[in-house]
Amino acid sequence: MNAIHNLSQLLEQSQCQFKIFDLGRRIQAIETKDFQQVEMGQKPYPYPLQRHANLAIAYWNDSQQPWIWFLKFPLDERGLLNQTDIGNFLKYVTEAFSVKASGALLTQDLTEEQQQHLANNPYTFKPNDDKMAVFHSVIRADLCLPTSQYYEHAQHYFTGDLGWNNWQTVGLQGITDMCSRLSDQQNGVAIRKALSKLADDKANHPALYALLGALEHVEITDKLAQRLLELAEQECGKAQPDLFLLSAYVRALSGANSDQLIAILEKVLADERLCHAEVLIAIAGRCWAQLNTEARAVKFLLRLAQTKNQDLFNQLFADLVMIPDLRFTFLPLLSHTPSPELANALYTLQQQTKSAQ
Repeated sequence: MNAIHNLSQLLEQSQCQFKIFDLGRRIQAIETKDFQQVEMGQKPYPYPLQRHANLAIAYWNDSQQPWIWFLKFPLDERGLLNQTDIGNFLKYVTEAFSVKASGALLTQDLTEEQQQHLANNPYTFKPNDDKMAVFHSVIRADLCLPTSQYYEHAQHYFTGDLGWNNWQTVGLQGITDMCSRLSDQQNGVAIRKALSKLADDKANHPALYALLGALEHVEITDKLAQRLLELAEQECGKAQPDLFLLSAYVRALSGANSDQLIAILEKVLADERLCHAEVLIAIAGRCWAQLNTEARAVKFLLRLAQTKNQDLFNQLFADLVMIPDLRFTFLPLLSHTPSPELANALYTLQQQTKSAQ
């Protein structure tokens, strides 16, 4: 067996099929060739969150029942993985699986002692329950594996068969199963029609929030996105908009086509009263790709500065400037911006950064 220097080599030499996902921002696949370059330090991690790479690595053999690692690695100031961290995690894996020179057997069942040894390392993490539910639905849909036991009940609810006020009986895993299979059995149509029913009655908003939280991690159809856009715009137009609900709509639209997503971002950023911290966090965390023009980046940062929350400004700016696709949009703003409010927030950011060094 050839020497193993990274995770991709280990998985390939174990004759596993595997898929890499980012779990820090939206749940999204990372191309294997891109991940291999990231592992070798040839390119920065594409979706950093708070200077970390949050990964899910799913691997499987002919049975197609996946094993999953949830891993969190720190990134340096360039967004690169530390090769020492990769090596250290590989050491935990090879010790837990008793990998010999004769071959790596990652698909073997582990004893409780081996599982404990593998879990007892600084690189594993547990996603929150909502994200875990979405991820399991996504990977099972990808591998054409059966849905959870809650799927059919969720379908009945979202077609209105159970009564909209009976959302308490619907399992979150059933909702995420539907959202990960929007093209199956008219799931997308049922969800699109259900949105208005859930939005109209505040008593049903817990179900609405659960649905929107699942949608933010999947690609959505234009028709579904249009309905979400209409509801978000209706909320924007209210005398007293529910800014937390608006934030959830923005997050759910992150899987829409770029034109639809830009439409809601432009509407939100044009109105200072809509730019609550929660909404701006949603944009930075889920809709970052649309901040890739100087005009939108400046609008976003100006609204962020107007919250008068310098700590939040510092955190989100530092987070966004680490994203490779945004770095050269945001960095120049440190030395040039047309807004005094924004210039002051950026100056304070730089002074506080110098003081912390």
